[in-house]
Parts: sequence; structure tokens; C-alpha cells
Amino acid sequence: MAPPALLVLVAVAVITAAATMARQASAARAAFAVASNATAGAGGKLNVHLVPHSHDDVGWLKTVDQYYVGSNNSIQRACVMNTLDSVVDALARNPDRKFVVVEQAFFQRWWAEQLPNIQAIVRKLVASGQIEFVNGGWCMHDEAAVHYIDMIDQTTLGHRMIKKQFNKTPSAGWQIDPFGHSAVQAYLLGAELGFNSLHFARIDYQDRERRKADKGLEVIWRGSRTFGSSAQIFTNIFPVNYSPPDGFGFEVLDEDIVPVQDDLQQFDNNIKERVNDFVAAAIAQANVTRTNHIMWTMGDDFSYQYAESWFRNMDKLIYHVNKDDRVHALYSTPSIYTDAKHISNESWPVKYDDYFPYADAKNAYWTGYYSSRPTFKRYVRVQSGYYLAARQIEFLLGRSSLGLFTTSLEDPMGIAQHHDAVSGTAKQHTTDDYSKRLALGASKVEKGVNIALTCLINSNRTCMSSVVKFSQCPLLNISYCPSTEETILAAKNLVVVAYNPLGWDRSEFIRVPVNDENLIVKSSDGTIIDSQLVEVDSVSRNLAKFYVKAYLGIIADKPPRYWLVFQASVPPMGWNSYYISRSIGTGHNSTVYVATMVSPSNDMVEVGPGPLKMSFSLAFGQLKRIFNSVSGVDLPIEQNFFWYRSNEGDTVDSQASGAYIFRPNVTTPTIASSPVPLKVIRGPLINEVHQQFNSWIYQVTRLYKNKEHAEVEYTIGPIPIDDDIGKEVITRLTKTWPQTARNHREDWGLNVTEPVAGNYYPVNLGVYVADEKYELSILVDRAVGASSIQDGELEIMLHRRILRDDNKGVDEPLGEVVCLDGSCKGLTARGTYYVKVDKLGHGAHWRRTYGQQVYSPYLLAFTHEYETSWKSYNVAKASMMDANYSLPDNVAIVTLQNLDDGTTLLRLAHLFQAAEDPRYSVITKVELRKAFGKRSIKELTETNLSANQKKSEMKKVDWRVTGNTENGPIPLKGGPVDSESLVVELGPMEIRTFLLKF
Repeated sequence: MAPPALLVLVAVAVITAAATMARQASAARAAFAVASNATAGAGGKLNVHLVPHSHDDVGWLKTVDQYYVGSNNSIQRACVMNTLDSVVDALARNPDRKFVVVEQAFFQRWWAEQLPNIQAIVRKLVASGQIEFVNGGWCMHDEAAVHYIDMIDQTTLGHRMIKKQFNKTPSAGWQIDPFGHSAVQAYLLGAELGFNSLHFARIDYQDRERRKADKGLEVIWRGSRTFGSSAQIFTNIFPVNYSPPDGFGFEVLDEDIVPVQDDLQQFDNNIKERVNDFVAAAIAQANVTRTNHIMWTMGDDFSYQYAESWFRNMDKLIYHVNKDDRVHALYSTPSIYTDAKHISNESWPVKYDDYFPYADAKNAYWTGYYSSRPTFKRYVRVQSGYYLAARQIEFLLGRSSLGLFTTSLEDPMGIAQHHDAVSGTAKQHTTDDYSKRLALGASKVEKGVNIALTCLINSNRTCMSSVVKFSQCPLLNISYCPSTEETILAAKNLVVVAYNPLGWDRSEFIRVPVNDENLIVKSSDGTIIDSQLVEVDSVSRNLAKFYVKAYLGIIADKPPRYWLVFQASVPPMGWNSYYISRSIGTGHNSTVYVATMVSPSNDMVEVGPGPLKMSFSLAFGQLKRIFNSVSGVDLPIEQNFFWYRSNEGDTVDSQASGAYIFRPNVTTPTIASSPVPLKVIRGPLINEVHQQFNSWIYQVTRLYKNKEHAEVEYTIGPIPIDDDIGKEVITRLTKTWPQTARNHREDWGLNVTEPVAGNYYPVNLGVYVADEKYELSILVDRAVGASSIQDGELEIMLHRRILRDDNKGVDEPLGEVVCLDGSCKGLTARGTYYVKVDKLGHGAHWRRTYGQQVYSPYLLAFTHEYETSWKSYNVAKASMMDANYSLPDNVAIVTLQNLDDGTTLLRLAHLFQAAEDPRYSVITKVELRKAFGKRSIKELTETNLSANQKKSEMKKVDWRVTGNTENGPIPLKGGPVDSESLVVELGPMEIRTFLLKF
């Protein structure tokens, strides 16, 4: 044994040497880090791209505000403000560090709070590439339950902010958390934005394993059959999730954090083990990935609240891994990674269809959220159409003292598209917060619209001197409209102004609740038009009484007695006025019809005042047949309601149905009722069939004069749970159709584990089925889930009430209730779907054009005024467009918006796919001079979809693909716009975006 003195000397020598080595290592590490990030990797080695990020949900378990400021931490420890503060500080310490910023709803709020010196630092970080904006939208939107116009709007909002503040255009999509992915995301919200790549995590677990075995996680996604390779995008699917590999998360408060200890003076030095673990994890991922470049997503939900913890450990890993020299590590971003993949000249598999439905385990299909929170989904859709119309009215008014009043809906609408918002998968208090934001924003916009309409219709275009005071009725769907329910005097009319946001002439039926049956309706030229009174049913009266008090605190003691129905014709992007007054004398009464209830004597009763007829069985109270006298289509068809019993977990698998997951207990649902009580109401304009399927399901089918489709209004709820059974309610239409494709995925073999939930798909606009002769089309008024579980059946899920949580994070059953006077009851959902039958190949025109009318209904405003006075001082009918001009049937204006830089944003969309319709799937033209007849366009610039770069400056990246993949036919697209003629051409599915100056 050595003498004690010698042991001390040896220890001192070791410590001194270790300290020297540590200092040398620190200096070398800093120098090596600079060198290692000079290029996107090292040739001949496996390159590990470390992409630091934080996934910050714009509301989920907590509200947007709670997440931002870090309150309500008993639910989740998360503070986005801290993350952004901390990241900026950490990046400023080392120029090699990088970070990707995603959700602009948070970043823009943080940015506005910063002092000029901090903003200057951030600008330098962005300019140097240390901060890269990816996605760049207001949120990371959902892809199943969101409307494509809302996806465009929220992305544009974020992109224009980034462009304005930093002169940057994001080049990568970062949809890492939505629950499945749409092909629309790939081509429209990817390639058409100018993105070069798209990155995400969630695909079906079976698909993922197959792709890992084939090294097919990364693909070239050609999401549009119409555009083919011209709108393709490189798509990177993460091997597991958007977290780092196990053991490489460095959030400072995580219980399982394993810091990198490279100080030789410390007894728990672990650098050798950490490097070996890093290399092993990198090689394992390389085995499922093509080329010598792999990506590690270095972050998770609400990470980097103390960013230095992450960056300090990554600094050490980069240094020591590169010193070890088996693999190469570097700080990276999605754009750097994509460039490296492109330079490799590798060939990639091609993907065409959706990544829907998504399952992460054999009994865990995330198809329930397609229909979760149906009333919130409807509220978002209503505000979407309203926002589109309001922006048009703001444009028509011109720049005024009102300013850009529609901006009050920008933020709440952007937030509502988040993948835990419109999806229906947030906690109840967060969903209430989303609704509150929408309601407050809509209320402000409504006030602006009322004033703007007052100005527009005034013959002198003056606002302040007008005595007209408009109001609107957002609760018309439950028959509540104070303006129309007021007593209508003999001389003073109820004036209804209908604004049409579509680019076509339009004739639609308007229904307003009234209390007087002695009414007449006049058009703007003074002509008396036909109208009909239909008694308000007891279900609607009870709904209005309960929900008006619950939501508005108003007691509706005298609910309206009737619906007044009349047909209103409105010019494109214009308005028309209708006057409702009390009838004076008997001469007018011939045009007012009070609907009557009939008692048919035969077993079958046929209803319909127009070309569409429906036959119902009196014995069973159900639909039996649809006949269209115009097309000659005669279909035997049945319709009923059913409900699936929610699985609460069983001996096979504990997985339950919930906000995300649809897992029925059995494959055969329970029928709601048979037979069904039936009531028929007839009149010359509208026939109604009322069906009470059970105590909590009520349906009214309406058939209108001059219309070839049926309008079906359902009222479902409160769904009873006194039997302790969760219920997922569907409507089902049944006919003898040919075999439907089920249990099938286009590019991989499905092992069927959930035959019902695994065959559900998201439906946003509509769905149709066809045989060799006919088509049955259904349009919906909100996002839903739908399927054909058995041949000859089409089912749509309309409402869900579930008693258990599905253990996917929200930690709360989907059991929506509404409380009033100290008691709560389950939510009632009211909605509408539309049904039409056509000969095979003839249904696309109605689906595309009437789908626009469903999304963009008339905007109705009401006031009371003397008819003579109104006509003396107001323009009763007008259009933005030249007289006798309207857009072609295959074109819609999806955006017309004044921007804060003095320009106007215009988007025109071709509504048809290639080969969808022989007449309409063609190049079409829009004459802007006629479309903006009352305005003179001084300058026009075409841009990408989000209007943050000129179209001419977009750069397309070509990729090599595997196999004998054909690029397909060259898509039809419009040519350049001549600055003199200002004629815009559009090919099928093409959306063209312009910035205009007037």
C-alpha cells in the first residue's frame, strides 16, 4: 500500500490534470461546434440533425391565456412566455444553436410585449437562421374537422405577420401533432404555400411499421389527383413521435432527465455512456431511413421553459459525438434537413391519398373526434362563413372611419382551427374559452357590419346621419330573433336585407320567426311575393326558452308562433331588401298561406311542393322513396337513427371510447325507434315532415318549391345516460347499393381490428354513394364522421355523449352539459344535412355549387322602417358586379379582404376536380373589371396562397421517385393575367391569390 503522502500527491496530480483537460475540452468543444455547423453534415457519415422545438398547443388542457402566462399549473406546468424568453436568451449565448418557432398566436403576443432591444436581438437571430419559423400559421391546425378556407385564413394571418416583421417566408410544414393527415394539407397547405417539405408524427401504427421495414417513412406526397407531380412535396414522417429518442430529453424539471456529465472531476461522469447511447439510437433510426441524414426532434409539449438545460446538454453531445467520430451531430432545422435530403439525389416512394383514419393501437382509432362537440364544430363553421361575408362588406364599404373592424375575428378564428379546438378534444373549460373568444369577436364584427350596411344602402353613402339601426339574429336556428318577433305595425315594415356573399345570382328561401299571421311580403320593387306561415314546433319553442336563458340570461316568455317563409333573390356579392308588413284589406291575403297539418288516409304519403317528392310509410313513420321529376330518378331508400354503445374498456383491451377514440361495444348499433310517429305539414312553398324518433331525437324534413333537394333538420339530445351507457348517435340511409370498399387502405394492407371505427372517415363538405345508375349525395353543415359499414348503407355520426375518458391526454369524459338555475342537463345538438339524388355522373354540380351556399348562407340584417321612407333614402338592391355579370358556376370568391397595408387580398377558387364533370371541369375565366364593376383596379400582383411572396418568385424543388411512377397528365392551369384586360383563368381545383390596389 502506498504511503499517505504519495496518495495525496497522486490525487492532486489527477485533479490538476482533469481540470486542465476539462478546460481544454471546453475550448475545443466551442471551436468544434462552430465547425460542425458550418455545413449540413459530414460526407460519408451518418448525420444526426438535432431540431430543437417546443410543441405549444393553442389551448388544450388549459386555455390559451393560461398556457401563455403559466397559470393553472395544477393541470399542467406550462408557460409559453417563459419558453420564448428562455430560448432567445439561450440562442444569444451561442451562434450555433437553433430553434424552430411554430404557433404565431403565442409568438405574436410575446413579440408585441418586447422592448425594442429584445426585438432587435430576435431580428438578428431570425436573420442568421438561428430562429426558423416553420408552418408559420396562427396555430397548428387540425386536418379532419377544419374547413379549407379556415386553414388558408389562419396560415395567411401568421405568414403575413412574419413577412411584415422579419421579411421571411416559411419553407417547411410542421404538422407534428394532428391526428391523421389530409392530402389537402400536402398540396394546398404545402406546395401551394411554397413549402419544400412537410413533417409530422401521427400515422397509423400498422402503416408506420410497414414503412419502417421498407424505409418508406419519407415520401414524395402527391396529394392532388388533379395537379399530380406539379404540387408534390417531400414528406418526413417521424419514426416514433415528435419527442427525442429515449433518454435525450433535457427539460429541467423532468424526473427522468439524464444530463450529459463530461467533467472528469465529477464522480458521475457519463460521457462515454451518453455518446454510446447516442450512436446506438442514431444507427437504429438510420436503419429505417434512407440516406445518411436523420432528424431528431429535440423537444416535446411545452418544452424549453428553461432552454439552457436543453442547449447545454446538446452542446456537449455535439462536441463529444463528433469527437468520437462514428456519427456526426449538428444543430439543424427542417429546411436544412430537407436540403440535405434533396442533395443526396435519393429516390423516394410516392404517396397519393390521405393518412386517415389514424390508429395508434389495434383498438384505438382516432375517429371519434370527427364528430366530437358537434355544436362547437357548427359554431366554428357558422363564424367561418360569417367572417367571409363580413370581410366582403368591409371591402364594399371601402376604407372608412370604421377601420378594419373584421380583425376582431382574426385571432379567435385562427385559434379555433387548432388541432385540439375544432377537433373537439380540449377540456370543457378550454372549449368554453374558445367559444367565448368567438362570441366576443363576432359581436364586434356584427356591430361593424350593421353600421357598414347602413352606409352601403344609404343612397348618399353617408353613415352618421342615417336613422336606420340594423340588428342580426345569430340564434335563428332555434327560432329566436327579437327583431322579427316584435309587433309589426300596419304602416311600419319589418325590413329584411339579405346579403349574398357568392359570386352568382341566388334564390333561396328565408325563414324568420314571427307572431302575426296577417302578414304580407314585398320585394324591393314593391311586388307582393308568395309567403307561407308554418307553426313553430314545440321542440323549437322549448329549445329557445331553455338556451336563450342559459346563454343570454333572457327569459323568452312569448316564443314566436310561426315561421314566415318566402323566397329571396339576391344578386352576386350584393344585397336585396324585403318588406314585411301587416296586411290591410283582403286583397293581399291571397299570397299568404298558413300551412296545414294533414292526416293521410293511405299507408304511404307523398310530400313535396316542387320537383322532389318523398314518400313515407304511415305504418312505420319512415322514409321509403325519393323521386326527382326533373331527372327522373326514383330511388327506394330508408332513413333512421341508431346509436352505438360506447366501449368502456373490456377484458381484451382497456381502451375506451372518448373525445378522440371511437370504439363501439358492438358492431351493430341500437335502433332509436320503430315505428316513428309522423306529422305532415303542407303548403305551396314548403312541405314538412316531422318525426319523433324517441324522446330525445326529433327530425323535420323540408321540401321546397323549385328545389330538387331535401333539407333535413335534426335535434338530438339531451342524450340520456341514466342507464350508465355512453351513446354515439348516427343517422343511416339504406338502399340496395353495390358492395362498398371497406377494410381497405390504398397503399398498405390493413389488419382489421375495429370493423366500425376503422372504417370511419372525416367529412367536411359532403359525401355520396353511387351505383351503376344513380348517385345519392349528402351535404353537411359541419364536420362529421361518416362510413358505409354494410353494403347499401351510409351512416353519419351526429352527436356523442360518453361517460369515460379514452386515456389520450384530455383526462375528461366527453359529457357536455348546459346548466341553468342550478341544474345541468346534456347538450342538445341541432343541425341540418341536405339530400339529393341524381343520375350517375350528374351530382357533382349540385355538390360543388350548393355546398358553397351551405357554407355561405345569406347574411340577414333586420330593421323596422316605413316603406316609403326606406325607398326614398336607401338603395334597396345592388351588386358589386356589373349588371348581368356573375362568376361562372365553377368559380367562387373565397377571400376578399382589405389589408392593413392598403392592399386588398383576393382569392378565386375553381370548385371542380379534373374529370369530375364534363361541363365544369374545364378552364374558366373571371373578368375582374366586370367583377369589380364599381371599382377600378390600378395594380394586380399574383402571390402564393398565403400572399407572402410573389408567385413568380416561388421555387419548385424536383425530387426523384421510385418505380415506374407516372407524373400524370399536365394539369390545366390559368395563364398570366394581362394588366389591361384583367381576365383571370382558372383550371380545375386551382386557387389563385392576388394583391390588388384600387
